[in-house]
Amino acid sequence: MSDKYHVMIVGAHCGDAEIQAGAIAYKYAKAGHKVTFLHLTAGEKGNPPHLSVEAYREQKIREAEKAAVILGGKCITLDYKDAELKEDDETITEVAKLFRKEKPNVVITHWENSMHPDHALCPRIVQSAWLKAALPGFNIEGLEPHSITRMFHSENWEDMEGYVPDVYVDVTEEFDTYLEALSQYWFIMNSSSFRYYDYYKALGTMRGCLARTTYAQTLKFPTGANTRKGKSIPGFEILTTME
Repeated sequence: MSDKYHVMIVGAHCGDAEIQAGAIAYKYAKAGHKVTFLHLTAGEKGNPPHLSVEAYREQKIREAEKAAVILGGKCITLDYKDAELKEDDETITEVAKLFRKEKPNVVITHWENSMHPDHALCPRIVQSAWLKAALPGFNIEGLEPHSITRMFHSENWEDMEGYVPDVYVDVTEEFDTYLEALSQYWFIMNSSSFRYYDYYKALGTMRGCLARTTYAQTLKFPTGANTRKGKSIPGFEILTTME
């Protein structure tokens, strides 16, 4: 059995997965694990005045591809529309099909409470797709069943209701590369409504203070999960737990 993991970070929009867990993803990639960023939508409706929605969608996908390369992974962007995501059988089956094809062991996604409807639906879609991908009774294009080993939630400024971290991952050595990846996104560097780059740099610093390291990113177990406090996440020991 291989000791390498396939870590998939699932975000509602291009950029979500990277800002939430990009440094953790890069830590995995540096250790030889496979990393995939799955975007359910491009997040195209926050388009700047000089671009159409479709042109901005294409731009965000290009930005996502550049960011993924910097973080040592690949990206997949589905065709669902920003702010119109649905928790329906078609969407769940599409994600389940990707789980069977890509075979991730560890999935990181949004926290379950969010001010953004797409964000709130994303972890519910992931959990339903996990079940559907794992059960042999579902025939999905003849693909073999596959079950995820562990699911985590990660930290997004729009998803903070009830988000209390369970684990703090030391990403000090990965943080500069993480910031380089974030800088590939126009909205992160140029948004007039929220200072994304400053916020996530400060968040990494603040979480690092709490973890007694320079920079950290956090993860949270799903509500009701059978959790264990310890000194590791799947693959290697890279975290500090708060007692």
